[in-house]
Amino acid sequence: MNLQQIRYIVAVNKYRSFAKAAEACNVTQPTLSAMIVKLEEELDVRIFDRTNKVVTDAGQKIIRQAENALLEIDRINEIILEDKGMIGGDFSLAVGSTIAPYILPKFIRHYRRNYPLVKLSINELKVEYMLDALLHGEIDAGIAISDNSVGGVLEIPLYTEKFYVYLAENCWRKLPVFKPENLENEDMWIMKDAQCLRDSAFSFHKTNGKGNHIYEAGSIETLIRIIDENGGYTIIPEMHLPFLCEKQRQNVRRIDGDYLSQRRISLYIKEDYIRQRMLNTITDTLKSFMPKGMMSESIVKYGIRL
Repeated sequence: MNLQQIRYIVAVNKYRSFAKAAEACNVTQPTLSAMIVKLEEELDVRIFDRTNKVVTDAGQKIIRQAENALLEIDRINEIILEDKGMIGGDFSLAVGSTIAPYILPKFIRHYRRNYPLVKLSINELKVEYMLDALLHGEIDAGIAISDNSVGGVLEIPLYTEKFYVYLAENCWRKLPVFKPENLENEDMWIMKDAQCLRDSAFSFHKTNGKGNHIYEAGSIETLIRIIDENGGYTIIPEMHLPFLCEKQRQNVRRIDGDYLSQRRISLYIKEDYIRQRMLNTITDTLKSFMPKGMMSESIVKYGIRL
């Protein structure tokens, strides 16, 4: 068994095609196939069923271990660079879709300027897929709503963001500050896919019932336009406030006195992750543009310590 054979079986599993795997590994298909057959003969087990073009049960276990091995091997040079005070190499980050619009534009600009040697890739993922990708070594870290950690994944609090009420200009309920008991579901619009906003909104109702209007998909920006046109109100995160025009900002109200009128955001990594310097490039970048007082106090003072 050698490193090249390990890379070949991982590539075939990834692309589900010997031809595409060979192309990705920059070898001919006969060469790749021959090397995999040799590995199977050495292990005395079939990794791929050529008839059905699927991975065998034993092959799945072997490939999972091979992925872990490659992950650690590929990080050796990166660890050496970090120990020398240099930050470089590949880094894959996933961000939740309800968080990405508010942090990614500035994050990418600051990160590219400060860490030009890092090959950064970013994907928007739902938290369940993010955690699965972490456990399988497909990404280095993820940023998502707090309190979603699972076994094998470490959660590091990053920042806390307040929620506000956004009202239609002609809404009759023009209170200077909203308390939970002031919020009624009859006039509320809610994004169905934004779970943290839904949980916050529903927690305010005595009946804990659903609002009459549920916006099935899309963005908060579209939701606000719906309210401007149709009336009512909604819950929006603090970091959406800069996206509002001056006229719209006059329709924003603070929510008073309930812990659910905020959302906490965390960084998720695999429990055995060791690239501390790389993780601190994430937090240092966030600190450079996040609103004052929003970031976790421990992150501001000490950064991440593994």
